[in-house]
Amino acid sequence: MVLASDPYVWGTGRRKTSVARVRLKTGTGRFFVNGKPFDQYFTTPDTRRSASRALEVTESKASYDVWAHVDGGGITGQADAVSLGIARALKVDHLEFDPTLREHSLLTR
Repeated sequence: MVLASDPYVWGTGRRKTSVARVRLKTGTGRFFVNGKPFDQYFTTPDTRRSASRALEVTESKASYDVWAHVDGGGITGQADAVSLGIARALKVDHLEFDPTLREHSLLTR
């Protein structure tokens, strides 16, 4: 249950055996995965692109701070799980993002 005073929007993403729990908060674009900066956790350009795709297509990369905790699977599955978690959280925060996220197939496993 999310309280009205909770500043965070939560989303869960799954891909194969990876599970990501994502928190979004209005901010300046900081992005942490398992306590590490985004660039240090996802070291390849493909995984970085995959994990942040939902923020890019909604043009909200600099509008949110993201904290993700991801377990299981490999790094590619983890990146896809983070992407789905972000997309679900964005949809909760802004319903108008739904058509854009669906158009890019970001709301499906």
